[in-house]
Amino acid sequence: MAKIERFLVEGQHEPVSHYCHAVRCGDRLWISGTVGIASDGSVPEDTVDQFRVAMDNLDTVLRTAGGKPEDIVKVTVFLTDINDRQRINPLRQAYFGPHRPASTLVEISALVAPTLKVEIEAEAILDHE
Repeated sequence: MAKIERFLVEGQHEPVSHYCHAVRCGDRLWISGTVGIASDGSVPEDTVDQFRVAMDNLDTVLRTAGGKPEDIVKVTVFLTDINDRQRINPLRQAYFGPHRPASTLVEISALVAPTLKVEIEAEAILDHE
């Protein structure tokens, strides 16, 4: 049976509930939802800026667990305003490049804090050929 590793990544926002930033089992990696809270605790006002911070946080967690962007196979993005999709899409394209993951985008009424507008979670396959 594959060993389960749990990651609480230094410099990331402290989980608001009982979870960790990522879990790895064998070659599978699940990254908990990341939001636009910077390491100093600040939250940008604009959705695009929040998405940029959330993607930086996701990338930090991914790399800490041994992955890279092209290892991501699935993302789920939660937006409080679906109309922001077009605004964040260029950042997604720049991050993933030709390595497009499967994706789900959902509009939601709120996130864990009222200032948050976007959250992204991901699944990755590591150590693949």
